[in-house]
Amino acid sequence: MRQSLLVLAAAALFLGACGDAPKTSTPATPPVTVKAQAGSPLTASGKTRIALLLPLSGRAAPIGQAMQQAAEMALFDTGAKELALSAYDSGESAETAVEAYRKARLDGAALVLGPLYGTSASALVPLVNQGGMNVVAFSNDEQVAARGVWIMGIATPPQVRRVVDYAIETGIRRFAAFAPQTPYGQQMAQTMQTYATQRGAQVVGVEFFDPASGELSTAARRLADSAKGDGKIAVLVPVAPPRLSAALSALAIAGLDNRTTQYIGTGVWDFPGVGAETMLRGAWYAAPDPARRADFERRFLSTYGKAPHRLATLAYDGVALAGHLARLKPGGDFSAEAITNPQGWSGIDGIFRFLPDGRSERALAVIGIQGDRGVVVSPAPATFAGQPTN
Repeated sequence: MRQSLLVLAAAALFLGACGDAPKTSTPATPPVTVKAQAGSPLTASGKTRIALLLPLSGRAAPIGQAMQQAAEMALFDTGAKELALSAYDSGESAETAVEAYRKARLDGAALVLGPLYGTSASALVPLVNQGGMNVVAFSNDEQVAARGVWIMGIATPPQVRRVVDYAIETGIRRFAAFAPQTPYGQQMAQTMQTYATQRGAQVVGVEFFDPASGELSTAARRLADSAKGDGKIAVLVPVAPPRLSAALSALAIAGLDNRTTQYIGTGVWDFPGVGAETMLRGAWYAAPDPARRADFERRFLSTYGKAPHRLATLAYDGVALAGHLARLKPGGDFSAEAITNPQGWSGIDGIFRFLPDGRSERALAVIGIQGDRGVVVSPAPATFAGQPTN
């Protein structure tokens, strides 16, 4: 089963500081109580039914549980009294997710938050097209995005584009990539090639290595030969632990060092203690600003006695988003037009917005690895104002 949870090694995400609900300039209309009917999106007390499709069984059950707890926390933090949450087990398969979606539809849900896996989200597209509820999925796989099924996770191509932009802003004009021969590695390398070229930079080399093999030296030597030339070169290494150390060592042995090489990466570097990889010190990667997430993590720990999973903020922000949509007009507005407000929404991991084709955009910071930790070297934009949708 292709479970395209392209989880960033930490993950993907996201509400304004201190638990504020997502904000736009769209004026809200006070909710009204409407008499509910069987299968109605409103309960007898006038609350709007919101479905959470989470993996509450199987190997990912601990993730699903943490996300459900974060969703419940969002109800309290944001004062979303307009919502009635119901959790449905989407399990580990697309079939289970489809069954959960149908059950939520019979129960009258106005909006579906989840599922987690990309394959499960993709399986819901036909049901949405048949007149079902809109879906805000927790996947970050852009390939499963579709109108009516929006992905909320932090997609990886924008991470590459953000760090390439920053490298070019600092004066770097040459790029290369050293990536695993996997769908992920190929996508990241291709994104770098295409975007750097569009920006007028030169891509001097792209080398792939077998992630199942311990032999990286040949590909590393080829890349080092390609990297020779005037000026500093940025080398994309979209590799997560534990293979990251071997990849960096192979490049060092081949002759690349921090004096002539600027290592750049993706969110797979967003893990505690990243600075323990000494070759990464001074490297850059794009990710949400970790400081904005810290308060959420402290409050979650205080409430539930354990640290949240990295993906828990997705559920938190999803519920806060639903609360805002519920207040737009009597009975709420969960239409595609409301969800894709171009001004976007403010989340724990920064601002985000949904595009008409089902993809999402996030304003990412560039993190520089200094000592044993990551430090923001280029803040994430605070607004989408004036920025075209990509």
